[in-house]
Amino acid sequence: MSSANKSNRDQSLVSNLDWFTIFIFVVLVVMGWISICGASYDFDKGITLLDFSSRSGLQMVWIFSSLLLGAFIICVDDRWVETLSYIIYILFLALLLVTPMFAKEIKGSLSWIKIGSFSIQPAEFAKFATAIGIAKVISTFNFDLARWRDFVIVTVLLLLPMALIIRQRETGSALVYLAFFFMFYREGMAGSILFSGAAAVFYFIVGIRYADVPLWELPQVSTGEFVVLAAIHLFSVGMMWVYTSLRKPVLQTLFFGTTAYVLALLYAKYLIPFNAAWVQWAVLAATIGYLFYLAVREQLASYALIALFAIGSTGFFYSVNYVLTDVLQPHQQKRVRVLLGLEDDPKGAGYNVIQAKIAIGSGGLKGKGFLNGTQTKLKYVPEQDTDFIFCTVGEEQGFVGSSMVLLIFLTLILRLIHLAERQPLRFGRIYGYSVLSIFLFHVLINVGMVLGLTPVIGIPLPFFSYGGSSLWGFTILLFVFLRIDAARNRMQH
Repeated sequence: MSSANKSNRDQSLVSNLDWFTIFIFVVLVVMGWISICGASYDFDKGITLLDFSSRSGLQMVWIFSSLLLGAFIICVDDRWVETLSYIIYILFLALLLVTPMFAKEIKGSLSWIKIGSFSIQPAEFAKFATAIGIAKVISTFNFDLARWRDFVIVTVLLLLPMALIIRQRETGSALVYLAFFFMFYREGMAGSILFSGAAAVFYFIVGIRYADVPLWELPQVSTGEFVVLAAIHLFSVGMMWVYTSLRKPVLQTLFFGTTAYVLALLYAKYLIPFNAAWVQWAVLAATIGYLFYLAVREQLASYALIALFAIGSTGFFYSVNYVLTDVLQPHQQKRVRVLLGLEDDPKGAGYNVIQAKIAIGSGGLKGKGFLNGTQTKLKYVPEQDTDFIFCTVGEEQGFVGSSMVLLIFLTLILRLIHLAERQPLRFGRIYGYSVLSIFLFHVLINVGMVLGLTPVIGIPLPFFSYGGSSLWGFTILLFVFLRIDAARNRMQH
């Protein structure tokens, strides 16, 4: 390549880079470092940038190294990402597999590998490997997520790293991979699958939270069971309306089901007490049978699939108690029960969230100011510079500062959507949506667990939480996408 061509290529690269996203990245990293300073501040030592034994000093090292890493990614040819995607995916699967063999147990987790005086967490980098591996598969010719065979292939590719990370006792990091389903939906996955996942969460929460709450002063009727079975019936009817053309069966099923429910409740309250769920079972059984009948009569598989949805929903609901008591670990069970208000454990599982709420609430509208937070300075909040870093933002910067941080994250997500949609090749779009889905999941769950809205699963807030592995992992995810986006003009020619 001549010097003139090289100069033109470099100028084109610089001009095509999305500097607005890079600016957002720098702002978030700086705000994160300020928050870590506030969370780890020691009155005796103060803020010492060159003291690498302090959290703020060491985080500065991670920040500078992440900037160098981002610059290196920008300078390298973008085509290596797609070319080596399968190899990188397989290598990281192998690394996740052997990690527990070399990892030192830290807080019950076997996910950290020590290299010299530092430790790295391969699970943070495996998100990038999974993103490019799945993007490569989906972008192959004639691959269609609407086909079950193709959907099963990418689901297996997603479940493999999840299973290996769960083996490391890092359930929270494994759950992050569920964010890929947002990208699947954008790329053609049936909306019913995403809806089924949301419905399963609803069944789990309502079924457990209201399992022992009587409905309408009827001790024989559980509110949780009645509401979930009614929801399954209603969801099935709604899916009939959306995915089939016949309207009469929909109205008939809804009318007879609702009438049966009302009569059963009135009968149980005023005549002979009995469990109204018996009637709901009968209605569901009749609805499922009717759906299979319509599937045969109309030669339409949609009716059979809706029937299978109803069967699967019912089976899932009656298994949630088993999952809670026999599948989840004791500390995970405790967290779920505390989150749902079934237990009060202010000195145990609920301690982190209670202290986090106190810290955020004490910040008020404008906050107490930098380094003036009492809850964080006195170390009342555990993990306050990692998983619970948002507490420092709330206490020191208040509602205004917290809202600003969330608005900046929202701007980043919206910008990434814009960048993903303008990609000329499907690989770039898929990878872009994978990146923004991961960021969105991290932000929603991390902030949600600090506010007591989601279970405490221990995942970092992007660019804010202390640690080199998470910062490098997010930097790689973002800058690889920016490098792909910068080459979009070449791909259009």
